[in-house]
Amino acid sequence: MLAYEPGELAPELGLPAEEDLGEAPELLAVLGEPQAQGEVRQAQPAPLAPVGAADLMEGLSDEAVRRVLKTIMTSGHLSALEHASYTFAIEGVSRALTHQLVRHRLASYNQQSQRYVRYDLPPEFLEPPAVEADRQAHELFVLATEASFEAYRNLLELGVPAEDARYVLPNAMETKIVVTMNVRELLHFFELRCCKRAQWEIRGLALAMLDLVTPTAPYIFLDAGASCRRGPCREGAMTCGDPYPRAERRD
Repeated sequence: MLAYEPGELAPELGLPAEEDLGEAPELLAVLGEPQAQGEVRQAQPAPLAPVGAADLMEGLSDEAVRRVLKTIMTSGHLSALEHASYTFAIEGVSRALTHQLVRHRLASYNQQSQRYVRYDLPPEFLEPPAVEADRQAHELFVLATEASFEAYRNLLELGVPAEDARYVLPNAMETKIVVTMNVRELLHFFELRCCKRAQWEIRGLALAMLDLVTPTAPYIFLDAGASCRRGPCREGAMTCGDPYPRAERRD
C-alpha cells in the first residue's frame, strides 16, 4: 500500500505553498501493488504482435517498454491504458467533494453509508477556507452544522429511521470512499480536477492522487494534470490566465 500524508505534494505538480486548499485528506492510499506500466506494455502490442500473450508478458526489455509507452502516449491510442487501474482509499473529505467525484462515471466507488451508519457523536464537518477566514461566516457555519446534527439526533430519538434522519445532514459532513479508476480515466480526471478552475477541495484531492501515482508509473504520468501542462489551456474563454509550468517533454 502506498500511503499519502498531508504536506507531501510535489511543488512541480503546481500546488503553490502559499495557496490554501483547505485540509488535506487525512488518509489517501493506493491499495495493492500497482504495476501500471507493466500491465499497459502487455496490452498495447497485442493487436499487432505476431507472438503469444506469454511472450508479451515476459519478452519486452525496459527499452522496448519505453518505446511502447511513448507510442501509446503520443499517438492517442489510449485504450491500452484501460488495462491498468488504481484503487484509492480516501477519508477526511466532504460529501460536497464526493458528489463531484462520482460524476466520473468510468470508475467504481464504495462510500460510507449514511443509511446504515448511525452517528451518535458529532462528526467532522469540512469548513471551506473562505468561510473559516471570515469570523462571521465561520460562526454561521458552526451554528448551522451543529444545528443540523442536533436535528438529526432528535429525529433518531423520535424513532425516525437513520435513512430518513440523514436528510438534514449537510454536504460539509466528512465521509470515506474507496475509488478504482483505470489509467485512461485517471488521466482524464487529473486533466479536469487538477485545473486551477476546479473546486478547491477536489483539486486538492486530485493533486494528492497524482502525487501518489506518479512514482509508480513516471513515464505515463509525466505530463498528467491540467491541460496547460501539455499545451494551450482547453478552458477557452473560461481560462484562469495562470497556467502551470509546462511538463517535461517525453524523450
